[in-house]
This record gives sequence, C-alpha cells and structure tokens, in this order.
Amino acid sequence: MNINSKILFLCCFFIFSFVWAEEDVFRHPLAPQTMISFNATCANLAEKPIMKGNFVQEKYLNRFDRSLLSSGNFIIASEQGMVWETLQPFPSTMILGKDFIMQSRPDGRKSVLSSQGNETFTQMADVISSVFSGQSQGLLENFEIYFFGNVSGWNMGLLPRDSIFASFITRITMNGDSAIRNIRIFEKNGDIITYTLSNHSYPIALNDHEEAFFTTQ
Repeated sequence: MNINSKILFLCCFFIFSFVWAEEDVFRHPLAPQTMISFNATCANLAEKPIMKGNFVQEKYLNRFDRSLLSSGNFIIASEQGMVWETLQPFPSTMILGKDFIMQSRPDGRKSVLSSQGNETFTQMADVISSVFSGQSQGLLENFEIYFFGNVSGWNMGLLPRDSIFASFITRITMNGDSAIRNIRIFEKNGDIITYTLSNHSYPIALNDHEEAFFTTQ
C-alpha cells in the first residue's frame, strides 16, 4: 500500500468511525448501568468553572446543499455565560450571558437582546449552557439522553423534551473525553451545525479583556 493509499484509508477510517459512533449512540438509551459513567463524565466536564479554546464551526445549509465554515475562540464560564469570538471569515463576537444575548461588531457596535420578562429566552439560555458545559441536571431535565463510554472517551445523544426547543432542533450529538471535542446540532429544516473544539485551557479566572465581553455597556 503506497503512502497516498494509506492516507486515504486513514481518512476514511476516522470519518466512518465518527459517523458510526454518532448513529450508534441512539441505540444506547441512558439506563441504570450507564448512569454512573454518565454522571462521572458530566461531573468531570462541569468541575472546571472556566474553559477556553478554539472552535471551528461548519454549518451545512440544506436548502442550498452547501457548507459555511467559520473559526475563532470560545469561552465558557459557568458564572458569566459563553463567548464565541469569530475571527474568520469575518470578525464578530456573540455573547450569551445569564440574561442577555449580545452581538458585538469590529466597529464597536453592539446589538443586545435582553431576557427580561421573556421566560422562553431564559429557558433556552439554560438549555444551551447545559449542553456546552456538561451540566447533568440540565441535560436530564431537558433531553432524552443516550450515552455510552466513560470519562476517557464517550458519546452522547440528546433528543429535546421541550416542545419549543424541539420545534427547531431534532437532535444533538456530542463526543469527547476529559473535554467536549465535537457537538453536532441537527435542525428541523435539515441544516446541521458542527462545532469542533480544540486547544482547551482552564484558567482560574477571566482577564480584564475577557470580563469585558459580559458587559453590555
């Protein structure tokens, strides 16, 4: 087997393995015998109050049969919320705080949507936060869960229980080890959003620049 054939074989192997695991996870509903591993995995993910790293987002647009790629940095802070700082192809920053969503542009303009008086918004923010930070209680309350593996390597499938959430998302799949590595969100319209997370770090506190993301002023 020449070097090109070996590379092709390895690429096919890893792609097949990822797809197989994703589909296979829905054959493994959470059960008493897997609850211990599930809880241990979630506890391991949630024990770090701050997680930072890089992301690549691929959004497959079903209507146009094409994909859009973006990449940048992320912050997930249990006390403040989440930051998705897109660097490519166009700079922009999306912040999901405890009671607001804000988009910040390079020219300094900010668009803020407050959750005040909007119970649906608050619930959606909690659901999204539980997915990206591995909060077991939030996951159990909001999803029918499928799971196999352990803290060193796991796959998870989520089917939304809430009718509002289920109206635009059919399912979510996740995999990882000591950190979340991939998340795929399957939307009702056929679009698929894939997040690949890498270069994780776990600082004990945010610096001044990062704290500023969570200020709406």
